Amino acid sequence: MSSYVGVVVSDPWLHSQFTQVELLTSFSGTFDEDEIKSVLDKSYADTSDQEVDFETFLRAYLSVQARGVEKSGGSKASSSSSFLKTSTTTVHHAINESEKASYVSHVNSYLRDDPFLKSYLPIHPATNAFFDLVKDGVLLCKLINLAVPGTIDERAINTKKILNPWERNENLTLGLNSAKAIGCTVVNIGTQDIAEGRPYLVLGLISQIIKIQMLADLNFKKTPSLFQLVDDTQYLLKWMNFHLKKAGYEKQVTNFSSDVKDGEAYAYLLNALAPEHSSHVALETKDPTERAKKVLEQAEKMDCKRYLSPKDIVDGSANLNLAFVAQIFQHSSKSTSFSEMMTDDVETSREERCFRLWINSLGTATYVNNVFEDLRNGWVLLEVLDKVSPGSVNWKHANKPPIKMPFKKVENCNEVIKIGEELHFSLVNVAGNDIVQGNKKLLLAFLWQLMRYTMLQLLKNLRSHSQGKEITDADILYWANRKVKRVGRTSQAESFRDKNLSSGIFFLELLTAVEPRVVNWSLVTSGETEEDKKLNATYIISVARKLGCSIFLLPEDIIEVNQKMMLILAASIMYWSLQQQLDTDSNVSEDATDEGDANTVTGEISNLSLDEASESSLVQDQELLTKADEDKDEVDGDGDGENNNDA
Repeated sequence: MSSYVGVVVSDPWLHSQFTQVELLTSFSGTFDEDEIKSVLDKSYADTSDQEVDFETFLRAYLSVQARGVEKSGGSKASSSSSFLKTSTTTVHHAINESEKASYVSHVNSYLRDDPFLKSYLPIHPATNAFFDLVKDGVLLCKLINLAVPGTIDERAINTKKILNPWERNENLTLGLNSAKAIGCTVVNIGTQDIAEGRPYLVLGLISQIIKIQMLADLNFKKTPSLFQLVDDTQYLLKWMNFHLKKAGYEKQVTNFSSDVKDGEAYAYLLNALAPEHSSHVALETKDPTERAKKVLEQAEKMDCKRYLSPKDIVDGSANLNLAFVAQIFQHSSKSTSFSEMMTDDVETSREERCFRLWINSLGTATYVNNVFEDLRNGWVLLEVLDKVSPGSVNWKHANKPPIKMPFKKVENCNEVIKIGEELHFSLVNVAGNDIVQGNKKLLLAFLWQLMRYTMLQLLKNLRSHSQGKEITDADILYWANRKVKRVGRTSQAESFRDKNLSSGIFFLELLTAVEPRVVNWSLVTSGETEEDKKLNATYIISVARKLGCSIFLLPEDIIEVNQKMMLILAASIMYWSLQQQLDTDSNVSEDATDEGDANTVTGEISNLSLDEASESSLVQDQELLTKADEDKDEVDGDGDGENNNDA
């Protein structure tokens, strides 16, 4: 039986402002009809005497509701018929002072010796200095590198004492795109939000970055005993309950809020992990606050930094308690001989990471922790398809998790394959059951076509007159080569598998061609040695994100010339460049002197020449899928076709 989806609003930010119940109800009270009409006229004057679509109405209602708050002296009406609830609007956002103090303490502790930030630290948590320091983007970039070292090439960060608006925006753009690249959800956050130091958005983003840092050691190779799990939070719960059971604790901890607020679980856990520092005082203490104090004292003996107070434990602050358990884990877990037995294909792991982060960046309702596990029931793939090709999914035919019956998963995945075929993906001999079984190569091939389709559609949508011509890989290569040549640079790429791309020079010249100020050539190496290639590749990724490109590749993808990632990198730069021309409403294309070029962005895209020598990506996709299908048949032929996901 299919699940009811409810009212769908295409804009993720707008959708987040309402619950399904609210979307299905109407509002009354507070305003009369004339007042509502007045607000609508002021906000949407061009809609007079016309029908207003549903999303326009919702945006207008947010304006009406904001006026209502002003009328009522700053508080919302508590009537059950109120259309908007305090917890779902952007009018009022309470700040958790304990969490703020914890994040400030984290920054003070970890970044106090940073060459640039040390003159601004320590920050006092009782002031707003933290939000002021975030505004230029430097702190954001430093925290990201703290969470996942090497994500940002710090040479790309503007660190002058006084930054102009352009430099500040560059830092913030770099920070947000890099946060997205390490797994943060930034769908509703823009550079302006951070530049204005909006507390609830700043804290929301910082908390995600710190969580990623605190959970950095929770991976399969470092803790192979947890390899069956897919969610970092579940890692910790599984690990915690394992030790609690051994310690004789009879309850099951299912969350980091209500289940730990009495401190008992912590007392048992610490006694089990560090008996040399333990005593039974914490267990014998009846008062939860006193017990929490004893727990924190014992944790400090294990060198766990104190980022939460006894009150935070008793109040059940989920974020802070999760960080606390992550610290205990990091200071108690030891590697085992099993870690050497955990092997994985490096390129497959990189591709899984890239696609996982890309999917999460789309703002889908379901967060993906592992592509090879979380996509097997088909639901997430349907969510992604609905994002990149709105209206392509018939949700009446979809089965929403949790799905217990295997055939329901197959139904979802068959629908995925059907939509893929409608989008002209190469899916010969691919069936929904291949996804359910977790065939890695087939799944990666499908995701690659999905990402490529999304990028090409973005480029296509920039054209006001398509003239029946689709954007192809060859178009992107031709555009990139022409762009570099037009500014007097010498690099040219024969294809996206051209080994000369490994030096990084071509992409640095392309970035310079689309924005002359963005590359500092004094930092660029010759790209001849492996070390020089790594420096250039790291710099390319940071500069592209600084420019505004949302990309998820790693330096190794450039050094090894991963053809797929080279295409996406070039396409992302192309999309940014063309979008800038549209945004500035330029009537004259910078390429207008080329014979046959039109004087618009449309002309620049529409008149791209096809390089017939370039490879056909669809043929390559078919080769990849055929090889994966052969591998599947080979596994089935060995009598192990029941489950061929290599997991």
